[in-house]
Amino acid sequence: MFTGIIEAVGVIEKMEQKGSNIDFTLTCPFTSELKIDQSLAHNGCCLTVVEIKDNQYVVTAINETLEKTNLGNWEVGTVVNLERCMKMDGRLDGHIVQGHVDKTGEVIGIENKDGSYFISFKYEDNGSFVTVPQGSITVNGISLTVAKSEDTQFSVAIIPYTWEFTNMQHLKIGDKVNLEFDIIGKYIARLIKK
Repeated sequence: MFTGIIEAVGVIEKMEQKGSNIDFTLTCPFTSELKIDQSLAHNGCCLTVVEIKDNQYVVTAINETLEKTNLGNWEVGTVVNLERCMKMDGRLDGHIVQGHVDKTGEVIGIENKDGSYFISFKYEDNGSFVTVPQGSITVNGISLTVAKSEDTQFSVAIIPYTWEFTNMQHLKIGDKVNLEFDIIGKYIARLIKK
């Protein structure tokens, strides 16, 4: 389980296709603290550390993950939001995040609000996902508060700290982002559909 509070960013150093899977080699500030078989959220997608060598580590994304997330768009040099799993003796600063990407969304607007940013996204939906104003949403692994909510669209306000210390500053209109909707909202939407 994760909280959506980004610990650091990593950089894709190498990609190796292995059948329908891709091994991603990354560097990050806490590589020396990682362990083999550890879960680590990459843009909100939980991946397992399979190899560590010097200041680099390797994770594998299977075909299903590549199809469901924005990982298939990564290339060498891509900056990735990272979060290690939550410690049970710590505070839950963000919200409950599973690290299971529900779907991707598309950036449709970026407004500079004199130091803060207002970013809008759209996504395809079959009635299973919902956002509400002041509700929680995870975008590329970042726990955010929904500022504006419409059917299949929502906006978030980004504080300068989040802009500076995550990969939000690299987003462009048309970019694909990973979305994990609030777990409680998903249960409610499913109950209503029944």
